[in-house]
Amino acid sequence: MIGYKSNFPEMLSHSQTRMGRGSPLCKQMREQIVEQFKNNISQRAIARNLGISSSTVRNIIKRFRESGEITARKRQGRKPTLNARDLRSLRRYCIKNRHQCIKDITTWAQEHFKKPLSVTTVRRYICKCKLKLYYAKKKPFINNTQKRRRVHWAQAHLRWTDAKWKSVLWSDESTFQIVFGNCGRRVLRTNEEKNHPNCYRRKVQKPASVMVWGCISAQGMGNLHICEGTIDAERYIQVLEQHMLPSKQRLFHGRPCLFQQDNAKPHSARVTTAWLRSKRVRVLDWPACSPDPSPIENMWRIMKHKIRQRRPRTVDQLKLYIKQEWERIPPEKLQKLVSSVPKRLLSV
Repeated sequence: MIGYKSNFPEMLSHSQTRMGRGSPLCKQMREQIVEQFKNNISQRAIARNLGISSSTVRNIIKRFRESGEITARKRQGRKPTLNARDLRSLRRYCIKNRHQCIKDITTWAQEHFKKPLSVTTVRRYICKCKLKLYYAKKKPFINNTQKRRRVHWAQAHLRWTDAKWKSVLWSDESTFQIVFGNCGRRVLRTNEEKNHPNCYRRKVQKPASVMVWGCISAQGMGNLHICEGTIDAERYIQVLEQHMLPSKQRLFHGRPCLFQQDNAKPHSARVTTAWLRSKRVRVLDWPACSPDPSPIENMWRIMKHKIRQRRPRTVDQLKLYIKQEWERIPPEKLQKLVSSVPKRLLSV
């Protein structure tokens, strides 16, 4: 009985240091094995003293002799569900079907690879393919003829200097809407809060809106006109006469310049073209369905973002905010936007 009590703590210490099957030994145990090996104790005696198997002692001593290290080697781990060949097939399918959701890709992967794959597993392997889900850029739909004309137009204007682009008066129309409810496309919530009223993104069917016309240049902001009702050719000519010509005179002081406008029906009407010719206004030719090369589009986006943060509640308040934000655009921002036109042409 006395001998049993004296041996019990020693047995308990060995059982505490011993780990489960397949688990690496702790660092202290490895150091004890190497220390006893240096004291010329046999491997069988070391295994008996520490209460571990002889093969474990032999492997640790072998690794210490070869590399001088006692750390455990990196294990191979569980084999991946998809090998390199499967990853290449998954990448090809994702690139071919870029607009599919993860659930549809998972359904295809389960049928193609004949393996039980979850949505989380497929998402992880898509990241291994160096692919990631992003919000797609919104671009107007153009056919092949319009694509060729865009490329030819961009190539023809690539050699224009910054001074040439600074002599352009950029014009465009845009629509501003009254914002209701929350503005963000995403919301921070738990899985159980999906039906919480504060987590909804509320929207109305037809919010009140205001259509404006404006023009800018690298020299500064032109006039801003708030349009009432629809714009036809006759009303557009009135806008040009009351706002475009004074802006042109104020910004360029009689120096030669080019007037830019898109190919909307009121802009390309015969009456409008004849009026511009009679006023000796040189118009920059513009490809169809090409709002992206124009820097005024970015300026509209900046203004809409700022007005959305101010959250107007009425149409009169919206008009007031539009005029205020139009006057707050700094000249440095305009020069930076106009200077980025050559990069836009290269992307085209």
